[in-house]
Amino acid sequence: MRRIFTMKWLKSKPLMLLLLIASLCLSLAGSAYAFSDVGKDPEKASIEQLEKMGVISGDGKGKFAPGKAMNVASAVTLIVKGLDLNIDNLRFIKAPEASDYFTQVPNKAWYAQAFVIAHLNGLDLPKNMDPKANATREQFTYWLYKAILTKGEYAWIQMYMTFNDEKSVNPAYMEAVQRLLISKIAKLDAKENFRPKAAISRSEAAGMVHRAIQFVANTQPIPPVNPETTVLSDIKLTTEKVSDDLLKVTVSAMAPHPGYGIDISSIRFIGDQAIVNYRLILPDPAAFYPQVITEVKASAYVSSKYKPVLGEQEPAETALTKHPIRNPDGTSGGTGTTDGSPSGK
Repeated sequence: MRRIFTMKWLKSKPLMLLLLIASLCLSLAGSAYAFSDVGKDPEKASIEQLEKMGVISGDGKGKFAPGKAMNVASAVTLIVKGLDLNIDNLRFIKAPEASDYFTQVPNKAWYAQAFVIAHLNGLDLPKNMDPKANATREQFTYWLYKAILTKGEYAWIQMYMTFNDEKSVNPAYMEAVQRLLISKIAKLDAKENFRPKAAISRSEAAGMVHRAIQFVANTQPIPPVNPETTVLSDIKLTTEKVSDDLLKVTVSAMAPHPGYGIDISSIRFIGDQAIVNYRLILPDPAAFYPQVITEVKASAYVSSKYKPVLGEQEPAETALTKHPIRNPDGTSGGTGTTDGSPSGK
């Protein structure tokens, strides 16, 4: 009678049966993504999200080993997959191989392609990098930062974060460490230490990559700067008498920060006029500059028989580029002119 009752109950409750099946399916699907050893890990949410995205996988037995040190091979692969780095826009005469760029990465290794992609995307991996060595926290931070930069130029907050062991950070990695700490992609420990030389754990690496993915997705890059477009304002030309035969002309302007500069790029002589053209000097993209509006100047000398007139902006150049108006050491303020007119000597 009980069996008959059960069958009748199921037949009369088709909706309940469907809900029961759906619940079981969802339960099984959810467990397929869950690692059994990350329940109390602080990066649990990031680890599970990366697994769902197909970026990471466990040991095939439902474990991730979050506290285990991550070696260089896994670290590079994680960054390449997580930030979706590729070389699709490059063309080669022959297919690039790991041995073209690294001495310890076999061409047939499972991580070889990730190393090739990392190299061609500018992650700055040493040629003799040992893929089996543990990746340090500062190395991983540096490579991840370089990967983020492939997505665009971002307006990083210009500040310096202090921490107890900052003197232990390799100076070459400090910019990356600072920017990823400030953007909360990297973290200090409970004692305000970064532990730069310590091996990065699989959990820490996963958390950083997941936050980097979110940063790229939610942060608008700075539009590419057109070198033809000036960021200078209040551009002026002033003239100072040096002697009866010589004038000093100075082009000045206000720049967003002291990393920018201005230069007199050429002087054209038309009739009795000296047309003074100028150009923007772009800042070093790897340097930190205080965000303070700064006056920039450049000077040159012309014969007093000409009337100086402010000309046009010419294409920008990077700092320390030499040209006829600049001094041989790359500083501003040449004393000659571009057409052989008197320089006062």
